[in-house]
Amino acid sequence: MEPKNQPRKLAAILYADVVGYSRMMGADESGTLARLKAHRKELIDPTVASHHGRMVKLMGDGALIEFASVVDALACAVEIQRGMAERNQNESAEQCIEFRMGINLGDVIIEGDDIYGDGVNVAARLEGLAQPGGVCISESVRTAVGNKLSFGYESMGEQQVKNIAESVKAYRVVVDAGEEQKVMSSEKPTLELPDKPSIAVLPFTNMSGDPEQEYFSDGITEDIITSLSRISGLLVVARNSTMVYKGTAVDIKQVGREQGVRYVLEGSVRKGGNRVRVTGQLIDTTTGHHLWAEHYDRELDDIFAVQDEITQKVTLEMQVQLTYGEQARLRVRGTNSIEARERVLRAMELIDRHIREDNLEGRRLAEEALQIDPHYALAWVALGWTHWIDAYWGWGESSEISLEPAMEAGQKALDIDETDPDALSLLSVVYMFCAEHNKAVQMAEKGASLAPSHADAQALWAYTLNGLNKPKEAIQPIKRAMRLCPIYHAWYLMVLADSYRLMGKRDLVVSTLNEAIKHEPDSALAAVWLANVLADAELLDEAKAAAEKVLSIDPTFTLTRGRAGICFYKDPALNERALENLRKAGLPE
Repeated sequence: MEPKNQPRKLAAILYADVVGYSRMMGADESGTLARLKAHRKELIDPTVASHHGRMVKLMGDGALIEFASVVDALACAVEIQRGMAERNQNESAEQCIEFRMGINLGDVIIEGDDIYGDGVNVAARLEGLAQPGGVCISESVRTAVGNKLSFGYESMGEQQVKNIAESVKAYRVVVDAGEEQKVMSSEKPTLELPDKPSIAVLPFTNMSGDPEQEYFSDGITEDIITSLSRISGLLVVARNSTMVYKGTAVDIKQVGREQGVRYVLEGSVRKGGNRVRVTGQLIDTTTGHHLWAEHYDRELDDIFAVQDEITQKVTLEMQVQLTYGEQARLRVRGTNSIEARERVLRAMELIDRHIREDNLEGRRLAEEALQIDPHYALAWVALGWTHWIDAYWGWGESSEISLEPAMEAGQKALDIDETDPDALSLLSVVYMFCAEHNKAVQMAEKGASLAPSHADAQALWAYTLNGLNKPKEAIQPIKRAMRLCPIYHAWYLMVLADSYRLMGKRDLVVSTLNEAIKHEPDSALAAVWLANVLADAELLDEAKAAAEKVLSIDPTFTLTRGRAGICFYKDPALNERALENLRKAGLPE
């Protein structure tokens, strides 16, 4: 059993081992030792020193090396392996010394000058997976390094390794410089098809020639995705992922690979006067064949009926079986006002930015939409989000005052449509900030179940589970959200990182949040979370840098003002710990 309160730290661990050491020692002990000593003196030790590594211990046929930076660890490993390849060129096969290397970013226990624990054990197991002369790294290393080093990486998938309970996702580093470009150019992510029908709805093209009509065509895309997301027998990719294809010529088969879907729906919209023409076509991404195509020339007032017809045709062609409840929800109409819908789309785009001025403009647009149609549930949801964001960042008079209209707006949306997943998701986080955590989880779970392909609903369910200190239960919905939205929001990664933090997996926490920062480098939200977890891991220099990033984005940020967004856990100890972490990082009271 581990001693209690044993000092720990997060470190990058390089574990190296000589290939065939026993055989070489048996054949030529003195020669092997002499060559190994020369390699260490002339190549290994200087390279480790130049990359700021610390040789923890030598073990005859191997070495354990510690780095503060995972980038230094990987750069050092590749430099040594390339150097060894050069030094072996003039050696006979019997005299060549080759290393296998494994690198992990993980939590280690400190005992004097030695380190041990799972962080070291995983590095040792990764070394065993490496090829002679090669380097094998964990997912935490791959994520943390990102694009900082110009090496190629090949996924080895999930690996079951000895004495490690959970599988380890491993990557082979392309050490041979000649292979790099080939591997890097082929490293486009490819997602497997799910075991049920799956679809991505591409942004409908605005054919009117008027940029002002973009929100009209986007509204059609959004409504079709929303309807399809309520079908349990279907996986629907989120709008955030498909919008990246807007305005570009796409390869349908490539879209299928990148989004992990069997079908793609694409179309166009031409609006003129009181007439509208909508085209739609359903394509099988595995073959490129068109399964269904249709065009509709209708009065503008018929646009919502056209959307319903497209949705029904698509589900029929994909042979998706609808339950009675899904058939009813498929026809739920948010609004019959095109003007109200366009204002809400513009509002949600602004609200998602978490910028004070944009949030206020989003509120104005939501209020205008409600003046047009006071029974539009999504407009009430948009309005509620603006008040909740005020509470999160402390932009209002107080978080309590901001939460009152957020609760009222969410409840009005639910009164209009009790099956609205957006209203349920909004209310779930409002209840969480009101310290009603059990009710928050119930609301979030109901919203996620009513719209199984609604990525944000799944992610917010995970968020509320973290607030209730149930991180293991949160992992499944947040990873489902990331599958539904392969080009996901940075805040999905923040929720995942928080789950890892609550589970004590500090290596995955830091690498996941670094990926979030890479997704949205100007996100104050991501920087606050990063400062928290870095301080929690006693990486104070890095935590202070993250805190400086927060203040550069939002100079008025204080812990008092941002308390609601920091202290959302049911357990008071977790709230106080988060505040103390941010104090250590240097954020002002």
